[in-house]
Amino acid sequence: MYAFVFQTPSAVQKIKELLKDKPDHVGVKVGVRTRGCNGLSYTLEYTKSKGESDEEVVQDGVRVFIEKKAQLTLLGTEMDYVEDKLSSEFVFNNPNIKGTCGCGESFNI
Repeated sequence: MYAFVFQTPSAVQKIKELLKDKPDHVGVKVGVRTRGCNGLSYTLEYTKSKGESDEEVVQDGVRVFIEKKAQLTLLGTEMDYVEDKLSSEFVFNNPNIKGTCGCGESFNI
């Protein structure tokens, strides 16, 4: 069972575009950190290798690694990439969230 699943083609396409300029990197790593006014926030960074306890999810040739300590937090989460006139960002639709802060930067489970 995957802890994390891409559901949107826009997220896959954006990661492919970003990795084109990073030939030394094999994918992106997703995690969570203690931060913000509500407890946790997502992290997303380029990675050159799979960590020993990372879970790997591959979709349409894009490799995403989930840090071990984030796997239960991200269980069933959908990653999307959204663009509008004022911003563009990766959005995590996480069914495990119990609450978020007013600014939308952090969440709790």
